[in-house]
Amino acid sequence: MVSRASLEFPIERRGLMDLIENRDVGFGADWPVTAREVFVTGVYRQADAATACGLDRLRSEEGIVPTCGLGCCCCCRYLIPVNIAEAHTLAQYIKRELSTEQIETLRVRTQRWHQWDDSRPGRHRSGDVEAPTELSDYEPCCPLLVDGACIAYPVRPMICRTHFVCSHPRCCCAANNPESTEEAPTALRSVVTATRPFSTAIQDHIENAGLDFSRSIMLLPHWLAIKMGWDFALSL
Repeated sequence: MVSRASLEFPIERRGLMDLIENRDVGFGADWPVTAREVFVTGVYRQADAATACGLDRLRSEEGIVPTCGLGCCCCCRYLIPVNIAEAHTLAQYIKRELSTEQIETLRVRTQRWHQWDDSRPGRHRSGDVEAPTELSDYEPCCPLLVDGACIAYPVRPMICRTHFVCSHPRCCCAANNPESTEEAPTALRSVVTATRPFSTAIQDHIENAGLDFSRSIMLLPHWLAIKMGWDFALSL
């Protein structure tokens, strides 16, 4: 059970735009830690502990072992929704832990994802603009994915850290292919159930700040561009 006393931090009631950090330069190890960031990472630690217990129970009682592992990243090619608190935590980690070069290459990957997203049918204002030539061989994935691994793994969103399957990895690969005849991946939903109180704690945290939780959810690359202050970010 989540302890509200251990998770809650006072946050003044502000609008959505006010919660977007100032776009200062000079990121690095001295980038300040925020109360919101501390709150979310605290929730993550408790969720990870609950996940470990859930996986241990499945292994000992039912003989079920997740097939997920390093380099198995088909789920990183899904559309990944995150909320404003998790997006803030991701951006804080990136500003503090990644080098200038890493942030620049992340910006390029994120912009390319935005270009792909804008080129999808029905996404562009004209409705009939073809995808740019340079995207013809682009395989969309989370911009945080590099060489089969997440470069922000310690602060990956809740939806990522609670997603496990026990089916063959080829089922995950096929999930993004509408023409595939493979069965759908077998997700370990008991892990999601066990960690639901922690997802709820983040939702409560956002709503206690005076925000509409559902309206604070966007796809990860959209929030990433906004939080990093990149010029191709969506306008709020």
